[in-house]
Amino acid sequence: MCAAANLARKAALAGLAASALALATGTAAAAQSKEAFTPDRFEELQARDELILIDVFADWCPVCAMQQEVLAAFLEEHPDIPLRILTVDFDEQKEWVRHFGAPRQSTLILYRGRDRLWFSVAETRADRIVDELLRAAEPYAVQGS
Repeated sequence: MCAAANLARKAALAGLAASALALATGTAAAAQSKEAFTPDRFEELQARDELILIDVFADWCPVCAMQQEVLAAFLEEHPDIPLRILTVDFDEQKEWVRHFGAPRQSTLILYRGRDRLWFSVAETRADRIVDELLRAAEPYAVQGS
């Protein structure tokens, strides 16, 4: 399968998974999603001043797998936080890996709109990842009340 077709397939599957999650868990989960990175989607979320986590991921990476467990637990424990996770495929999206300055897979980059808030490589400590996500989400909690 060519790289473009493989990437399109991954994007479609990620979109289906996000839709299923939103349907299964109600409206709070609709504000959270994990989907394949596209430049257009990233630009759209930035323009709406959303909380965005860029996840530079490789399916063969054990550190990435540990990060996925932390992120899944965070999404489950904090359904009220409007976090959008965009996954950059380390093997297929080299242009965007370079764009974000990711030195390797397992890089996490947190944005609020166009502002970069946090950059981390190979971080797997749940308390550290969760602290950064909660800190970044504080303005959204204030807006929501």
